[in-house]
Amino acid sequence: MPTSTDRLLGETGPILALNERSREIFRRIVDSYLATGDPVGSRQLSRALPTALSPASVRNVMQDLEELGLIYAPHTSAGRLPTELGLRFFVDALLEIGDLTSEERENIEASIKAASRGNSLEDVLAEATSMLSGLTRGAGLVVTSKENVRLRQIEFLRIEPEKALAVLVSENGAIENRVFPVARDLPGSALVEAGNYLNSRIRGHTLGEVRADIESARLSAKTELDELTARLVDAGLANWSGQHGEDQQLIVRGQANLLEDLTAMEDLERIRLLFSDLETKKDVIDLLSRAESGEGVRIFIGSENKLFSLSGSSMIAAPFRDRDQRIVGVLGIIGPTRLNYARIVPMVDYTAKLIGTMAQR
Repeated sequence: MPTSTDRLLGETGPILALNERSREIFRRIVDSYLATGDPVGSRQLSRALPTALSPASVRNVMQDLEELGLIYAPHTSAGRLPTELGLRFFVDALLEIGDLTSEERENIEASIKAASRGNSLEDVLAEATSMLSGLTRGAGLVVTSKENVRLRQIEFLRIEPEKALAVLVSENGAIENRVFPVARDLPGSALVEAGNYLNSRIRGHTLGEVRADIESARLSAKTELDELTARLVDAGLANWSGQHGEDQQLIVRGQANLLEDLTAMEDLERIRLLFSDLETKKDVIDLLSRAESGEGVRIFIGSENKLFSLSGSSMIAAPFRDRDQRIVGVLGIIGPTRLNYARIVPMVDYTAKLIGTMAQR
């Protein structure tokens, strides 16, 4: 069933039928909000419009915009601010996305390139989020699957008659342990054979690549693994690759930026709620994962998602891909709904593409 938003924003909806004068007044209300966060009144708009229009005429237009749900008055005698629906309409229909300057591109490229020298993809992602946070004054976030970590070594150790420990060492030196079940009658030699088999193939590869390699070997009827060892390998890889809901990691940088430019107690409360949101990592990961469903940059505004329903925040996010063009992570910026969308969208998009280029190596 179509929502009120769908009816307003549809191809024949009343919002799209706004005349040029109404759109210009609405655009200026939003531009003022994005620049200052303050309401704008009819007299101020009347002076700023390129064509002569009395404050009374401006008020009539503002009344129409308010009835459509695009703007509202925060106080009885105040000017007007855009609603979340108004911001969504602005982003979808009126936003003019700028392009990065050559200097901005060079700075982003230099930051990513410097971070990539001898470091893991995770280190590069952490640097990218910090860099974006500094450029946008929002909080940078990235979520990526642990399967993207490139591996150096795997060892299996029996710790109980029916339990074994898998020790996974990545190229950047990170160590991860996983306990998984094994058959009581599994000989100790099978653990050694499985470790040797994997270590001969795993260095410099991701879990996904190793799994695909093993599956290919099995489909090709190779006999290097006996039945018991094959079961062990399957159990170990399934455990590491996230069967217990721990297959994704979240990196957050620059939360302190969200404390800048606070103008009222309401802002402090909004930021408190937003920090609480960021603590709920699962919800952030779920939200970022939604950005994977479409091409390019996605913009989430306020209560369009449950995570930001109270804090009144927005997120701009873009996916990045591996060498097989599979989406392996999402990069984003989170901040107040008056983010500079026109400036941040191309920054996030360009950074995600650079990260994707690295992930494809």
